[in-house]
Amino acid sequence: MTRSVFRFLSRQSETLELASDRHLLRLPRFQDYRQWYQLRSESRRFLEPWEPTWRGDELTESSFRARVIRNEQEFSSGQAVPLLMFEREEKVLLGGLTIGYIRRGAAQCCMIGYWMGERHAGHGHMFGALKLAIPYIFSSLQLHRIEAACIPDNTRSIRLLEKAGFQQEGYLREYLKINGEWRDHVMYSLLAADRRS
Repeated sequence: MTRSVFRFLSRQSETLELASDRHLLRLPRFQDYRQWYQLRSESRRFLEPWEPTWRGDELTESSFRARVIRNEQEFSSGQAVPLLMFEREEKVLLGGLTIGYIRRGAAQCCMIGYWMGERHAGHGHMFGALKLAIPYIFSSLQLHRIEAACIPDNTRSIRLLEKAGFQQEGYLREYLKINGEWRDHVMYSLLAADRRS
C-alpha cells in the first residue's frame, strides 16, 4: 500500500513537498537545472508535439532561473503549484506536474498539466504523481474541481486521465497553440464528489 505524505517545509521560503514511498513532488529549485536541462533536452522530440513552441532560450540556465522565480511567485500568490517529480530514493528527475489556473470564488477549480521525460514514460510515474496531487488539490487546496485538456490523439495522456478517474466533458476547438499550431483539445474533469463516491 502506498503511503502519501503532505508537508510544508520552511513556510518562510514557501517550500512544499508531496511524497509517497516511490515519488516526490516539490517546487523547482535553482540547483535542479542540470537534471532538468538533461531530461528536457534528451526528450525534446518526444515532448514538442504536446507543448507550446519552445523558445530559442528555452533550455538556458538564465531562462530556468527566471522560471523558478516565476514559479515561486505563482505559488506564493496562490495562482499555481508548479512541481517537479522525482524518484524519491535516488532523487532522479522524472518530469513535472503543474496545478495551474487556480480559481477561487464561485469556481473553486484548477487545471492540471504534466510532462514526462521520454526514458521514464510508460512506467506508472505520472499516475503516481496524480495520486499525490489529487488528494492535495481536494484536501489542502480545498478545491471542488480539477480540469485537464488533452489533444485528442494523445492516447497515452487520455488513458492516464481516465485511469485516474477523470471524465470526458467536451471538445474544445483550437483551444491551445501547441508546437506552432492551434490544436483542438478534449476537456476532462474530476470533482471532489467523484473521489468520495
